[in-house]
Amino acid sequence: MKIFAISLVVLGAVMLIWTGFTYTKKEKIIDAGPIQVSADRQKSVNWPPYAGGILVVAGVVIFATTKKNG
Repeated sequence: MKIFAISLVVLGAVMLIWTGFTYTKKEKIIDAGPIQVSADRQKSVNWPPYAGGILVVAGVVIFATTKKNG
């Protein structure tokens, strides 16, 4: 369970630093028989910074409340 908590903290910290990413997708504009026209479109995926903060807090709480083995 502690590994899961540490993973949440790391993921949350990454989400706080990088609030999204952009990728390029090829889309067909025209597809008329042998003639095809396509264009590269940039798409972006964003998330709010507080989502990373929630993950960090949840990871710390889980880590602090997990009982020691042994």
